[in-house]
Amino acid sequence: MNPLALECLLSRFSTGPKHLVDPGPNASQLELMVQAGLRGPDHGELVPWRVVVIDGAAKVRMADLFVQHAQQKGKSPEAIEMERDRALRAPTTLAVIAQIDPAHPLVPVHEQWMCIGGAITNMLNAAHAMGFGAKILSGDKTRSAFILQAFCQPGETLAGWITLGTPNKKPSTNKPKDWRR
Repeated sequence: MNPLALECLLSRFSTGPKHLVDPGPNASQLELMVQAGLRGPDHGELVPWRVVVIDGAAKVRMADLFVQHAQQKGKSPEAIEMERDRALRAPTTLAVIAQIDPAHPLVPVHEQWMCIGGAITNMLNAAHAMGFGAKILSGDKTRSAFILQAFCQPGETLAGWITLGTPNKKPSTNKPKDWRR
């Protein structure tokens, strides 16, 4: 058993965009995170996802899409502004885009989704091991037609966004509930 690896896993916590500051990961650190993600699937060469770095003008456009989505949902002005802030706040944002093949001869759709979950988890764990905070953002925005159109090619869907940066607060000391119930 590798006690350092276990301690790293047990100490990881989600850090939302409002608690992430510069610096974010550099290009070589992002590459390592994606490499860790590639170790998540248990189906050999199957990679039913791709990752896109969202920065610069693309991040502003994403914020506009988040605002438009919140407006369509009838959210309050405060909630709409929170959506804009969520999109712009984190130093680094990655879009995780699913490329699910319903006709794959060996891997059913549910296992392809499990591969994506494993990849995201490995990326979050790698970010933590490098000292970064991270969180996956998803929800109903990933099903919005105009947001999907902005991020995805035909036949793809949006799994969510990973926000990354340096945490500006200590993790909560709350312990998880007893899982044995």
